[in-house]
Amino acid sequence: MAHHHMYLVAGFFGFSNLGGITYFHHVREALQTAFERAGHTVEVHSVPTLPTGSIRRRAAVLAEAIARSAGDRGPIHLVGHSTGGLDTRLLVTPGVSLPTEDSVDVEAIARRVRSVTTVASPHLGTPMASFFNNFFGENILRAISLGTIYTLRFGRLPLRALIELAGIVTRLDRVVGLDNTILDQFYHELFKDFDAERRDEISAFLDEIRVDRSVVGQLTPGAIDLFNASTGDRPSVRYGSVVTRAPGFSPKTTLRLGVDAYAHASHVLFRALQIITARSGDYPPLKPDQRQVLMDAFGTLPGRRESDGVVPTLSQVWGQVIHATVADHLDVCGHFNDAHHTPPHVDWFISGSAFTRERFDHLWDDVAAFQLASLR
Repeated sequence: MAHHHMYLVAGFFGFSNLGGITYFHHVREALQTAFERAGHTVEVHSVPTLPTGSIRRRAAVLAEAIARSAGDRGPIHLVGHSTGGLDTRLLVTPGVSLPTEDSVDVEAIARRVRSVTTVASPHLGTPMASFFNNFFGENILRAISLGTIYTLRFGRLPLRALIELAGIVTRLDRVVGLDNTILDQFYHELFKDFDAERRDEISAFLDEIRVDRSVVGQLTPGAIDLFNASTGDRPSVRYGSVVTRAPGFSPKTTLRLGVDAYAHASHVLFRALQIITARSGDYPPLKPDQRQVLMDAFGTLPGRRESDGVVPTLSQVWGQVIHATVADHLDVCGHFNDAHHTPPHVDWFISGSAFTRERFDHLWDDVAAFQLASLR
């Protein structure tokens, strides 16, 4: 029986392991377990890539990682979260030209790929990219990135820092002219809790975002139209998508937060991201099977302004809809609240999705089943 190679491709933040923080938290274990139950062996690789480099450069990094680790035989499966899903699509596009080093044979790699699974990916772009695609957006993006890293490392931001971050996102005018005071204070407060080695590693990561933000402009709804015009599906590859939608504003969700000041501040920040991500305009019609999966999962068809806090829900559909679920953008990567699990799962920002380990396992079981079906 063939030995499978699977590659997990990170999204916007681009790291696989940063200061002890894993991007795909427990995803590797979930997929390996599902393959073993089906009698198959799989080697799962988590690919570090460029946080906000261009999709073409990110796809080249992915090709190089596969060339180093996949050997000469065995089927390859690609799983891309968020922007990582676009990297995987570009890599397997027939005739693609990528700026790889060491004369990597991209076509030989692409011919071995059996499935491409995109998870919460912006196939039709995201308005959030337009928000970040300016000087002040760059600084806010770096602040949100650091806030995310801190939260995933320590469980929650200091309340003062969380309130400051929510204020920066909800009132952009506060940053204008005050960039060096507000954001420097925010960075200082968070960095002091990391040891020296991790501070250096995280600083280098944030510098990458500052130096190269090419992908931000490429993810706007207008720019992604050109990407789709030049990126074709490979007939031998099975394409599937995981689609997420976070709850919208609900008094019930607010009431469930009780008197926890941190929970309310975190929820305000998430709601601000949802508002930024809401998109006006229409999406192309869904295929009947895609429409049915979304209807079954959500009860109604998602509207054009609904999202997971980062990517509009309808923008995430590509190929077969493998699984659709109520979740925020990082729930599906294992970053949801589950203090009883060992090691514990830590939530990103409080979205009200109530995502659970049971739903996490169900999602990745469905992904593994989709991948294994590609061999038939």
